[in-house]
Amino acid sequence: MRQRLVAGSLAIASLLTLAVAVLSSAEAQRGERAVAISVGEEHACALLDSGAIECWGSNDLEQMDVPSGMFRAVSAGGYHNCGLRESGVVVCWGHDGYGQLDTPDSVFRAVSAGRWHSCGLRENGAVVCWGYVPGAGEVPEGAFSTISAGWGHNCGLRASGAVECWGANDVGQVETTPDGVFRAISAGWGHSCGLRISGAVECWGHSHKGQTNAPDGEFNAVSAGWHHSCGLRTSGAVECWGIGGAGQTNAPNAAFDAVSAGWDHSCGLRAGGAIECWGRSDEGQTNAPDGEFNAVSAGWDHSCGLRTNGMVECWGDNRWDEANAPSGAFNAVSVGQDYSCGLRTSGIAECWGLTGYGAGYPPDGAFNAISAGQDHSCGVRTSGAVECWGRSDLRQANAPTGVFLGVSAGGFHSCGVRRSGAVECWGDDRYGQGNAPIGGFREVSAGSNHSCGVRESGEVACWGRNIYGQMDAPSGVFSTVSAGAYHTCGLRESGQVECWGYTFDGQAQPPAGKQIAVSAGYDYACALSEAGAVSCWMIYNGAADVPAWLREPAMPITGSGGLLNSGPNRQKIALAALAGLGASVLSLLVLLALRQGRAK
Repeated sequence: MRQRLVAGSLAIASLLTLAVAVLSSAEAQRGERAVAISVGEEHACALLDSGAIECWGSNDLEQMDVPSGMFRAVSAGGYHNCGLRESGVVVCWGHDGYGQLDTPDSVFRAVSAGRWHSCGLRENGAVVCWGYVPGAGEVPEGAFSTISAGWGHNCGLRASGAVECWGANDVGQVETTPDGVFRAISAGWGHSCGLRISGAVECWGHSHKGQTNAPDGEFNAVSAGWHHSCGLRTSGAVECWGIGGAGQTNAPNAAFDAVSAGWDHSCGLRAGGAIECWGRSDEGQTNAPDGEFNAVSAGWDHSCGLRTNGMVECWGDNRWDEANAPSGAFNAVSVGQDYSCGLRTSGIAECWGLTGYGAGYPPDGAFNAISAGQDHSCGVRTSGAVECWGRSDLRQANAPTGVFLGVSAGGFHSCGVRRSGAVECWGDDRYGQGNAPIGGFREVSAGSNHSCGVRESGEVACWGRNIYGQMDAPSGVFSTVSAGAYHTCGLRESGQVECWGYTFDGQAQPPAGKQIAVSAGYDYACALSEAGAVSCWMIYNGAADVPAWLREPAMPITGSGGLLNSGPNRQKIALAALAGLGASVLSLLVLLALRQGRAK
């Protein structure tokens, strides 16, 4: 009898532990709603109704590693974030290359994260900043009612409602500060916007893209981003202005409670607590043209394809003429960061676009293959020797001697397949992306910070950085593989495309039907069908990748008397549920034990 009761007690303890874990998980991901939002450069953060903070997007510098505990405000900066705890203590996390995380030992009532610095508003209204602000100068003395840290300048509102800005003034973002009374302020990259008492928005500073051309009418809030701005009208509609090439000014037709403009995207908080983002899903690099192609290559923000007649056609971002392919016939094409390279029918290499570090200036002579990477390129000579050119600060262009069958230029490293089938990599190896496994390979692909190869058996092996699962190749036989930034795509022998790593929930998926080639770009991929048609789709979109439970938060749970399941009340309901569960399980176990005792 005692053993059964002990076992029953252990069962209760285990069940209670499991129930706590389940409720904690559900509480963290299904019962909470966002009450505030802040967008950074390539990430975003939301303050939940429980006081917890949830961040998403790029995590290269740990900007998503939110400290535990409760907060009452959050601000997303360039590559770091800051949160204000209930006690008034400021905690920052993420990139700390300039001391932007070195928060002063003080009590604050507000905090704002800029690109490389942070600013806080003390209880007495004094502003203190830390980190690096280009041309910042001294913080003005006296009391402020609010503070906003921009990319290289800051603005604050005095108690009188007057605006005062300081810091970088290279595009007039400080000297053109308007007079008058304001009730809100937002500092962006080279411009700022303020909300007047009347509800009118006024912006000043850099306006070459129209980011200071605020529309007429009444607003309840305003947010200044990189080269665009967004305002929340009194009706709840969001209206944005300025550069909108990535869709960052195309706000959804819906009602919002808050809006935040980031680098080249924007996010809004709906009245029901759902978060919606728009912008920077592409630069047109996924808008493949119609017609037949023999090959396709996806890069950072543009793509190129080789037509059946040998002509190269490119699409997407073209700020450096990287999409302006030269006329004439080519045998191959490869897309790098802001440039492209092709092999003429004669084997001569030719590149176009941004030619920084000499990556776009190939050496004379004929090649059998070419690969364009991030600021460096590599080619396989007709003799089998590999030759690289361009940026080589990490020795990514210092190719080893010997005979190679193929080569791939990645972020800051390169890899090649020797005649023996062995893979050899050179250049940056901080994440192990240059430490290829032993064994024979048919091909290799160098990504940003990881590499993948197809073994002679057809299995895919990857090595290097794996923060998003970009190395977790599925089992099975593949004919080719292509490594991108935070994802990898492979082509199965059946012709099916399969991708793994960081995938953006809600974006387009790989095309159906049999494909004959695949190429993974920085945050998208392209495939070539049997018919010669090219199709591209987005894979990764950092800060716009809102967690599904924040895009459509669950309805709040109600207890007896309509007790709302939010904040401390949610914890009371969870504890009550656990107590009831424990009592029920204990009663059941005792009853079973007594019955078994009588049976004996």
